[in-house]
Amino acid sequence: MKAIFIVYDQAYKERILALLDHHSQRGFSLFPQVQGRGSINGEPHYGSHAWPSMNSAVLTIVDDSRVEALLDELHAIDLETEKLGLRAFVWDVEKTI
Repeated sequence: MKAIFIVYDQAYKERILALLDHHSQRGFSLFPQVQGRGSINGEPHYGSHAWPSMNSAVLTIVDDSRVEALLDELHAIDLETEKLGLRAFVWDVEKTI
């Protein structure tokens, strides 16, 4: 099992949820307002007057066999509009209860 943490501009919300549905990925946790900025050249997403945009994030646990397909589709979305910002991080899940 892998944990995928997806951080994205709020404009992507419907696309991200549709992507999870398309991959029959039912379980996830949604964090609707996440502040931050990209590590290389991303603009700040602070929800402030100067930087009004915000991010959201999703954490989902997937079978190892589904990770690459999800990451490939997320990367394709990011390439379409790179200025918005989308990143995905994958961690090993050692145990669940």
